[in-house]
Parts: sequence; structure tokens; C-alpha cells
Amino acid sequence: METVESQIAEWRAYVASAPGVNGRDIDELEDHLRHQIAELNAAGLADDEAFLVAVKRMGDLDDLSREFAREHSGRLWKQLVLSRDDERARAATSWVEPLAFALAAAVAIQIARLVADFPDDEPNWFFRNLSLFVLPFLAGYFAYRRELDARGWALTAAPFALAALVVNLYPWSADSDTEAIAALHLPVVLWFAVAYPYMSGTLRSHEPRMDFVRFTGESFIYYVLIALGGGVLMGLTAAILDPTGVDVDTVAEWVLPSGAAGAVIVAAWLVESKQRVVENMAPVLTMLFTPLFAVMLAVAVVVYAVTGLGEAFDRDLVSVFDALLVVVLGLVLYGMSARDPSESPGWMDRIQLVAVVSALLLDVLVLGSMIARIGDLGFTPNRTAALGLNLVLLVNLAGAAWLSARFLTRRSRLHRLERWQTTYLPVFALWAAAVVVVVPLLFTFD
Repeated sequence: METVESQIAEWRAYVASAPGVNGRDIDELEDHLRHQIAELNAAGLADDEAFLVAVKRMGDLDDLSREFAREHSGRLWKQLVLSRDDERARAATSWVEPLAFALAAAVAIQIARLVADFPDDEPNWFFRNLSLFVLPFLAGYFAYRRELDARGWALTAAPFALAALVVNLYPWSADSDTEAIAALHLPVVLWFAVAYPYMSGTLRSHEPRMDFVRFTGESFIYYVLIALGGGVLMGLTAAILDPTGVDVDTVAEWVLPSGAAGAVIVAAWLVESKQRVVENMAPVLTMLFTPLFAVMLAVAVVVYAVTGLGEAFDRDLVSVFDALLVVVLGLVLYGMSARDPSESPGWMDRIQLVAVVSALLLDVLVLGSMIARIGDLGFTPNRTAALGLNLVLLVNLAGAAWLSARFLTRRSRLHRLERWQTTYLPVFALWAAAVVVVVPLLFTFD
């Protein structure tokens, strides 16, 4: 019962942190919880199973217990489902299925490359469709792994089919700006489309959305590691083959595209099968990079505000700061997904608030400069896309800053901040889709 006693102690501490709850209330609730656990034990459930079910039952009786169950359900289910031999069995997931999907993506990108005669020729359609050669196979892998039914497979395929029709049937002008921004935003749209099979179609649930955020960050880590290893391998291969007279460039033309495409599925499989390894990496990475980004953003805000440079952002600098803001938001989201919701506010939460507030102020400076440029020069596809992104980021960062401040002052729980972020994620997807579908229409594909 040691594990169950520690879980009950954590539950009791959580309930005790709520205002207006006295010791007698907690004792009564705990007594009821223990009674539920005893009944479930008598029915044949193990201790950890009984605790989980009892907390869920308590959720029907008490708001505090309901919120505890909601915030901790992911971790509790992991303790229940991935305990003992089950965790090792899940980690040993067969590599045959991901290999098949990875090979399919590698073949698809090679066929497209040969048809496009890349890199000798660089047709626009190849770059427009680049993400469509890879991400449908990732979505198919998750649909297969989650055992979706026919309806689930159809809904998984629908966004990719629609995206393929839009980007290939629109009458793009030669070297148009709308085509460039559509190609840039299409991978974002399709990545959110991958969320549907990843979450087994449970789009309205907040916990799976946070799991998808965690998966995104972990996949990025694994992909970077694979890319670094692949780069070293290619460098050594080129050095070995150079004296033999083999055309190393031709080898790279075949290996690099296929490797880059297949690595997307391999990284996803690694996240699924080696999850605990990345869970150990995530807190370290956030602890390392969040303070660095916080300092950089705070210094940038002060310098640009004091010197007046914030009034004269050019397009290239706006793009750099937009990318920086997205990276900071991703870092904060990933750090939140790796954090134990039961922990009290700490110094890392304060540093994250500094990063969010600094990013918010920097976004305001960028928006001010953009609005001034639009007033002088008018709207263009690039300015419209950048303006929309900055407005979306502004609302998200403002809400995150407000809820983070309330969490640090113990007037709100971390769950409120998490729900704000997971609820807001579809806004990013909708804006990216609007850039791909609507903005080209507004500017007649120029």
C-alpha cells in the first residue's frame, strides 16, 4: 500500500491547497476515498487501479476531486497502464510497421524528385507539395497504430486530399508571393492534421492535445539527433568515397531526400517506443534554454525600445522576430507539457513568465512597426500573413502571461494555463489554413 498511500497523500495535499477547505473537510473526503478504495479492492482491483477508479468516482461527488482527476489523469493512467511488464512490452513495439511507412515516404520523395529533375531543375510545384510527400505517411502510421476504423481513416485522409487539390489547382502566378507563403504554411496545416490520428480522433479533449504538444517537441529532438548523425555519416561517406572517383553528389541526391523523409516517421516511432528517455531530456532542455531565451528577449526588448529601432523593422527582421516568437512559444509549451502539474510554482515558472512577457512586448513593437508600414505602403500577401501571425501570437502570449502571473501568485492552478494553451492551438491551425486557402484568393494569386 506504500504507493497508494503516497498517491492519497498527494491527493490530500492538492485538496488542502484550495481556499475555504478546512481539515475536517479533508478528513471526511479522505475517509470517503479510502472507503471507495476498500470496496474496489474487495471487488478484485489492485491497489493502484482502485485508487484511480476511486478518484474518478469522487469526481462525480466533489469539484476539487474532479479537478484533481482531470489534471493528473494522464500520469495516473501511465502509472496504471505502463507499470510492471506492460511498460517494457510497449517500449519493444515492433519496428516493422514504422519502417514500412518510412520506406513509403522515402520512395514517394524520390519519385517526386525524379519527376521534378531536382536539383538540376527546381519547379515550384515540387516545393509546394514537399510536405505532402511525407506527412500523409506519418498520419497513416498513426491511423494504423491507433487502429482507426474506416471513418477515422477517411477523416485522416481528407485534409491531405483537400490540401493537395488547393495547392495544385490554384492558378498561381509566376514567382508569386502567395505561392511562397502557401508553401511555407502548408506544413503547419498538415502537422495539425496529423494530430487527428495521433489523438485517435478525440479532438475536443485537452489532455490528448497536450500529449500532441509533447509529441511535437520530442519528435523535433529526435529528428535533430537523427539529422546530426546522418550529417556525420554522409560526411564520412564522402571522405571515404572521394578517392574512388564515385560521384558523391549523386549519392547525396539519392540519400538525403529519402533519409530526411523517412526520418520523420522514424522519429515519431522513437517517441512512441522510447518515451521515458525523452521525458528525462525534456526538463533538462527547458531548464537550459528557457533562461537563455528569457535573457535574450528581455535584452532585445530594452535595446529596441530605448534606441527606437522597434519603429523601423524591415521585412527580414520581422521574419526573424516572428520565428523567434514562435520558438519561444514552442519552448514554453514544451516545458509546460514536461512539467508535473502537482508541483508548486518554482523559479523556472518565473523565468518562463519573464520570457513570455518579453516576447509579448517584442510582439507589440513588431506589430506597431507593421501597422505603420501597412499604413504607408498598403497590404501585401507577406504583410497580411505576418500581421495575422503576430495578432494570433499577441492574444496567446497575453493570455499566457496573465494566467502565468495568477499561477505564480497562487490565485490559479497550472491546469488553467494548460487549458488556455490547448484550447488556443486550433487558432494557429486555422490561421495557417487561411494563409494557404484564403490569402491567395484575396490577392488573386500574385
